[in-house]
Amino acid sequence: MPSVRSDPTTAPSTDAVALAPHAPMLQRYLFVLGARGDRIDDLVQEVFVLALQKELPPDEPGRRGAFLRGVARNLLLRDRRSEAARREIEIADEVWQRQCDDGDGEERLTALRACVAGLPQKSRELLQRCYADGAGRAELGGEFGLAPEGVKTTLRRLREGLRRCIERRLRGMR
Repeated sequence: MPSVRSDPTTAPSTDAVALAPHAPMLQRYLFVLGARGDRIDDLVQEVFVLALQKELPPDEPGRRGAFLRGVARNLLLRDRRSEAARREIEIADEVWQRQCDDGDGEERLTALRACVAGLPQKSRELLQRCYADGAGRAELGGEFGLAPEGVKTTLRRLREGLRRCIERRLRGMR
């Protein structure tokens, strides 16, 4: 049984015709999973396209439907991840617009550099190892004589102190 159709001018294959009766079940399934109403038909079409690109399991009771539901679930999960990622990007953009009035963030970066330079050497080293070098809490704890939870607390306090310092500097610059 051929699994990939590359010529769109040919008549629908027997595989494509065999998938059509599964559409209502997939629509209900996606609805139950919480797919938005305006996405359900698109997702069903994507399921069929992907299913036709793969070799379909035999049409034994429940087997093909289970395969199609698995494809539908994975597409919905991908949709959700991309929606979440889009929302995160939108939120980050709103924060940028609110916080970086100068457009390129240079003013904020200058303030950050000045605030970091004003920290004690050990704090600067901890920030460097964590954020520039990517060291984990356990590794940092060993290097700086702290428990992993102590590293977490210290970093949280450093970030909060830097945030306040940056805000003070920015207020003074404007």
